[in-house]
Amino acid sequence: MSHFAKVLDTKVVAVIVAEQEFIDNYVDSSPGEWIQCSYNTSGGKHYDEINGVEDDGTPLRKNYPAIDWNYDETADAFYPPKPFDSWTLSTTTYLWEPPVAYPSSGHHEWNEETTSWDAVE
Repeated sequence: MSHFAKVLDTKVVAVIVAEQEFIDNYVDSSPGEWIQCSYNTSGGKHYDEINGVEDDGTPLRKNYPAIDWNYDETADAFYPPKPFDSWTLSTTTYLWEPPVAYPSSGHHEWNEETTSWDAVE
């Protein structure tokens, strides 16, 4: 089975599992375009669906989308909504990156006011 995202004005409005034949023959009167995506793609890499390890499969459109995600037609990439104003979109992975790397140990939450990671107990 394949996965498809319906995109309307650069926003994902639906994600379904279907065969290509269904999409080719589906009479859809609502606006938007169905674009194939891959459940096994994240950050521009393809992962084995059983053990989640990166493999030599072909990644498709940078990320597997969800409703309210964005689609960049020029880059042919899905990416999530921006989580914080200070974060920037990686044009390699099409994932948002904080201005400060996540600490190597412990559990932390992003503090947008200080643009830093706060330790959480």
